[in-house]
Amino acid sequence: MENYCWVVLAIITCVVLLKLFHDDKQNLPPGPKPWPIIGNLHLVGSVPHKSLHKLAITYGDLMLLKFGTRNVLIVSSPEMTREFLKTNDANWASRPQLAAGKYTAYNYHDMTWAPYGPFWKQARRIYLNEIFNSKRLDSFEYIRVEEMQNLISRLFHLSMLGNPILLRQHLTRYTLTSYVKEMKELHRNLDKFNNFVLDDHKAKRELGDKNFVARDMVDVLLQQVEDPNLHLKLNTDSVKGLMQDLLAGGTDTSATTIEWAFHELIKQPKMIKKAQKELDRVIGDGRWVQEKDFTQLTYIESIIKETLRLHPLSTMLPPRTSLEDCHIAGYDIPKGTILMVNAWSIGRNSRYWESSEEFIPERFEGKDIDVTGQHFMLLPFGSGRRKCPGYSLGIRIIRATLANLLHGFNWQLPHGINPQDISMDEIYGLTTHPKLPLHFIMVPRLPHHLYK
Repeated sequence: MENYCWVVLAIITCVVLLKLFHDDKQNLPPGPKPWPIIGNLHLVGSVPHKSLHKLAITYGDLMLLKFGTRNVLIVSSPEMTREFLKTNDANWASRPQLAAGKYTAYNYHDMTWAPYGPFWKQARRIYLNEIFNSKRLDSFEYIRVEEMQNLISRLFHLSMLGNPILLRQHLTRYTLTSYVKEMKELHRNLDKFNNFVLDDHKAKRELGDKNFVARDMVDVLLQQVEDPNLHLKLNTDSVKGLMQDLLAGGTDTSATTIEWAFHELIKQPKMIKKAQKELDRVIGDGRWVQEKDFTQLTYIESIIKETLRLHPLSTMLPPRTSLEDCHIAGYDIPKGTILMVNAWSIGRNSRYWESSEEFIPERFEGKDIDVTGQHFMLLPFGSGRRKCPGYSLGIRIIRATLANLLHGFNWQLPHGINPQDISMDEIYGLTTHPKLPLHFIMVPRLPHHLYK
């Protein structure tokens, strides 16, 4: 018995020594030395993407930090991003289990926070094949047109009063935060709303006939619940989680992009005039911009790309985690490492963008750079397997909203406020908003009957 104990002890000792020897031999990416317990969290300020951008200047485009005891890789260049999100995408297709997914996504039952596996694959198929395919988006265009008309009409009536208008108030619907306590409260409030929406749609379906036609994306999700061919059955939490993705992706992100665009444009009125000249030439003064017009509005498209470059929807792309140990760019990266791509840093890197801190939409004119995840200099919707599946809807909303607001109104700052007074400070979150919202004087520029 004594000999057996010594053998077991010897084996354990060898395993520990081998592990220590193996860890010492690992060639890990560079990064600042972590403190006990907190790791490098003390180096991350209230605006994390800016703190990490400064650290990357010292430690490079691939930097290893410790957040508590967790390994966290920070990527800050297009070339390095391509290595992770394209060349090695399969190994980085999962999400870490963080508080955001637990408390705001029905315990990871949505597309954004679900770990890589059967549920996520099925949810992705539903999104791509049933909700965000071109035919479905085209069929729901009338809903987007109705909402746009309501927004334009409301702003028109307010503009006729001659008072400054707080644009954010009419664009933003929901804002998510990263604090656990607020997430729990947010979940309770959104859960009540989601239950109300589901009950309303179920009631309308029960009153309809057997040939019921889906009128919106919630109807499509409810049809999927009844699909006998699904590998994994969707439960109520799954449907609400997927609904919540649609809600957050279609309101907060697009509203934030529009708000940033006007923060930039109002400082350079010549750009507004140039955009309106394009709109007058392509659209005229007798109608509103339609989605079919987008291909002809090249300067509007350049404004959107430049806004997304300087103010990406997520300054840090949603985190991923490695499924296995891997070797990238000469470095050993352990299984379970969290990956974060600093899209804000990439968009302002002077190695890739001339006059990188300046808002210059013209830089995109004649350039084949899109926002679909193929060009790693510009990744507002991510890339690879975990790219935002709703990007095609999101970009439609952004294009139509920005184009029609520019088409329908002239824009001025209130009396006494100069362009140089505009603050570009940020509030960090799952989407990063301007810290100080702007008021605008909006003057209708089309025949008044169009606003009714």
